[in-house]
This record gives sequence, structure tokens and C-alpha cells, in this order.
Amino acid sequence: MKDALTGPQKKILLDFARHTISSRFNQGEDFADISKEMVFQKKSATFVTLKIAEKLRGCIGQLEPVSSLWESVRDNALSAAFHDHRFPPLKQKELEKVRLDISILSSPSLIEYTDADDLLRKLQPGVDGVILSDGGSGATFLPQVWSQLPDPELFLDHLCQKAGLPPTLWKTEHPDILIYQVQCFEEDKR
Repeated sequence: MKDALTGPQKKILLDFARHTISSRFNQGEDFADISKEMVFQKKSATFVTLKIAEKLRGCIGQLEPVSSLWESVRDNALSAAFHDHRFPPLKQKELEKVRLDISILSSPSLIEYTDADDLLRKLQPGVDGVILSDGGSGATFLPQVWSQLPDPELFLDHLCQKAGLPPTLWKTEHPDILIYQVQCFEEDKR
């Protein structure tokens, strides 16, 4: 992915995301203002994922760039910690166990495909994030989800289910499929 962040820039964003969450508990020291650094001002789509003991504890993001990188990380860190409807709000005692992961997304592009077999040939497991939409329903899996669902058929079945659609709809219908790539980085193990 072009415009990749450097190691120190990744660490700044991870520290910033952690500080943003901890500040909700009135913890943490003042954090340097990163909003003025050019690299963090570029409009970016991001996801912030929280895990405890390698289990998902929250994940929120957007697929299109709507704000600067630093604002996107700030907003998604807070949403993942306190507003992911799949989990209760993060408790202060959980914060030290949480491991943060940030994904910066490329622009999604539509895949043209003729049938289910053609779609399977065009997907790159472990590389592509996938957006599936049909009618008013849609969902996405980040590329990291391939590690839990490495079989492309199973991956697409689960993505359909996440969207509230029948699992094999991608085989029998012709939903819109968009792909994107991410620059993903995470905190050291906790």
C-alpha cells in the first residue's frame, strides 16, 4: 500500500489511540498534539480493533475516508471501546489487558465477476478486505479475518451471514463485491 507509515509513526498512532481511550477514565498523561503533523492530516479510512487474550473486544471503523487519519483513529478507538453493540462498554480494569490494532484502508474497488467460481479466482486470501452488499444489506471483513476463515467459500458464507443474508447468497445471486487492502499494525503483546 502506498503512503505506508514508518515504524515511529505507527507507534505514535497506537499510543494516541490508547491515550484517547484511557483519557475517558481520566487516566494518562497529556499526549502530544499530533493533529498538526502532515502525515496524520491526510483523509483516511481506518478501523480500530481491541483484543483481550487474542479475542475480539471491539472493532469499529469506516470504509471511506471521512476525516483526517488522526481524527479517524481517535473516533474509532472510542467507538470500538465504548460503542461496539456486540460488547458492553470497556471497563477501566480491562484497559491494561487490551491490545490495540489499527488498520488504514486503501480505497475500495469493485470486482467484476461472472459467477461464484470467477469470484473465488479473483479474491486474494490474506490480502483483500472484502465488502459484500446486496440490496440494503452489507458487511465487510478486514484482510485479517482470513487468518480465522482461510477457506474463501467459508469466508464469503460468514460475510453473508454478517450482512444478515443467507450464507450462500454469494453463490446463487450476484452481490456487489468490493475489495481493499490495509496497512495494519498492532501493539506489542500484552
